[in-house]
Amino acid sequence: MTIPVPEGVDKPVSPKIDKIAQEITALNLLEVAELSDLLKKRLNLPDAPVMPMGGFAAAAPPPEEDEGKSKAVKTSFTVKLTKFDDKQKVALIKEIKSLIPGTNLVQAKKFVESLPQVVQADISKDEAEKLKEVLTKVGGEVAIE
Repeated sequence: MTIPVPEGVDKPVSPKIDKIAQEITALNLLEVAELSDLLKKRLNLPDAPVMPMGGFAAAAPPPEEDEGKSKAVKTSFTVKLTKFDDKQKVALIKEIKSLIPGTNLVQAKKFVESLPQVVQADISKDEAEKLKEVLTKVGGEVAIE
């Protein structure tokens, strides 16, 4: 018989699970994508979008605009590489390698070949525009979200 853990105290984690969690958190973006693909194959999971907790949530109606209230200004942006020019693929791979820390050429090639991919997230508008300009010069098509 096990004793329940009191509220507000973290449940002890087995060393095996803790080790796996530490290894996963040390992965870079490309390795996480590879792990995700491998788990989908091995566990026979469909490529379905992630559902919110509790299944389908009813969409909230859009807020009504009042003339006295100002709209929230978006401060963080995500740069997503959507397409590329085949003639400039090598230059784009080299640029991706230099932009994503800890990425080698093989990982950068897989990244470019598995588009669309998020290059950087939660960056300022100026950084996003500069990144878009750099990637566009080397043949990439970029979307800023």
